[in-house]
Amino acid sequence: MSHSISPPAAPQARGLPGDFAIWIFIYAELLVFGIFFLSYAFTRANHVELFNYHQQFLNRETGALNTAILITSSFFVVRAVQAIRKNAQRNCARWIGLAVLLGGCFVLIKLSEFRAVYAEGISLSTNTFYMFYLSLTFFHFMHVLMGMVILSVVALKAWRDAYSADNHTGVETGASYWHMVDLVWIVLFPLVYVMH
Repeated sequence: MSHSISPPAAPQARGLPGDFAIWIFIYAELLVFGIFFLSYAFTRANHVELFNYHQQFLNRETGALNTAILITSSFFVVRAVQAIRKNAQRNCARWIGLAVLLGGCFVLIKLSEFRAVYAEGISLSTNTFYMFYLSLTFFHFMHVLMGMVILSVVALKAWRDAYSADNHTGVETGASYWHMVDLVWIVLFPLVYVMH
């Protein structure tokens, strides 16, 4: 007696999480930040003493704290995606709310850092280092604000049961954007604040 054994089913290919349009935007933003980082590195290599001198006046403690804040917020966003995949809309909204709260902490810390810098009379025109430092950190700061708006809308919709285990592209879209914001800071912090 012969038994036919069917081959195991191939794992179903999964595309990028979220809406495809957000990935075009994310790739474009990463390209812009990448060019910014390369310009910073190239300019730094030609002005090492200037960059090293002024870099020592940056507050690495608040920079490190903000790194921990964004990494933790990304973890909360991961938990939100896990929750919505289990049809737990309220838990999804709560996790995203916590991520937005941490984003707010990042914003407040960064604003105090900007205020301290401007109180010293430092601006974009002070020197090349501060031009890069202020441009890069402010550009990223604006992305954090935009991410907070996106996540707030997603949290509100999740709370109103607009998403489900079968339909949660919006949650994954917001999460993908927030992870991009986190990733950029993870590169920006050591590059601008730490590396000599």
